[in-house]
Amino acid sequence: MTGNDVLKNLAEYNVWANWRVLKSFDRVEGELPEYSQLMFSHLLNAQAIWIARITGTKSPVTVLQVHSLEELHKLHEQTSPKLVELYSNADETELNRTIEYTNTQGKAYSTKVRDILTHAINHATYHRGQVARGLRLAGHEPVNSDYVTYVRIQYGQDMEL
Repeated sequence: MTGNDVLKNLAEYNVWANWRVLKSFDRVEGELPEYSQLMFSHLLNAQAIWIARITGTKSPVTVLQVHSLEELHKLHEQTSPKLVELYSNADETELNRTIEYTNTQGKAYSTKVRDILTHAINHATYHRGQVARGLRLAGHEPVNSDYVTYVRIQYGQDMEL
């Protein structure tokens, strides 16, 4: 498996893991735990912001904007598969292209597309852990969104959905 295959596989895992979190949110009766909703909103907002930077477009969201469950579903559908698309369509020249951007605190940076895409997946994994903790503290059982679970399901070793 090449480096690009690994990145594409991780982007596909990210779609699956975000979908699993959304499905667990769908099962919550009443209001979503505020912290979990904030962290998952932030995770998807960050995906949208990074995609906008890579594609040279304006982000439709701000970094800490909180979304309803319906809006979370829509933002996931707009951003998670888009990361896979960006990986899938990128050649070495694109992956090594440097993006100039200003972060949310106004500081200027330049980062390669490859590193931005890798960060977006890693960032999402980090915040899914926070979402799970918030759900558990609120009395809900968080969903397993581990990479190894994704792999086991992909190879038919585990049928948990």
